[in-house]
Amino acid sequence: MRVARFAIGLAATVAVFASGAAVFVASGVYDIGADDHHTKLTLRLIESLRDRSIEVRSRSIELRYVDAPERISAGAKGYASLCAGCHLAPGEAKSPVRTGLYPHPPNLVQEEVSDGRRAFWIVKHGIKMSAMPAWGKTLDDAAIWDIVSFIRKMPDMSADQFRQLTNP
Repeated sequence: MRVARFAIGLAATVAVFASGAAVFVASGVYDIGADDHHTKLTLRLIESLRDRSIEVRSRSIELRYVDAPERISAGAKGYASLCAGCHLAPGEAKSPVRTGLYPHPPNLVQEEVSDGRRAFWIVKHGIKMSAMPAWGKTLDDAAIWDIVSFIRKMPDMSADQFRQLTNP
């Protein structure tokens, strides 16, 4: 009897929350525009969901980045054509595309990429509702590892070094 009452109470609670969520969504009260920030609670929930999802899915990836100059150069070229518009490049402080994005993509020139598995997973699979595309639809794993190899080196790179890699 106790279990049945608990189950009914739980089902009623879930139904109330689901109904409330449906009313909230249907009301259109939440501003989804990219020119306005999320509430702090919404941002925390989204960031937690993103971080945990990537962590769980990237655990089994075998690291394959390399420090070979030809791989770094190939990665720099891929990064320059596919990534720099949003994530910037050495010597760049802003871009017209990046300005209108929310959430703002990380400035990878300034970020140490210590987790190659996470970086590979993000480049390959993208992130929903963030403008980060799934490059695995158009790039093979080797090309993605080249980009990951490059972004690991980029924070220590000057604008001239970047230009030399992308325009030999």
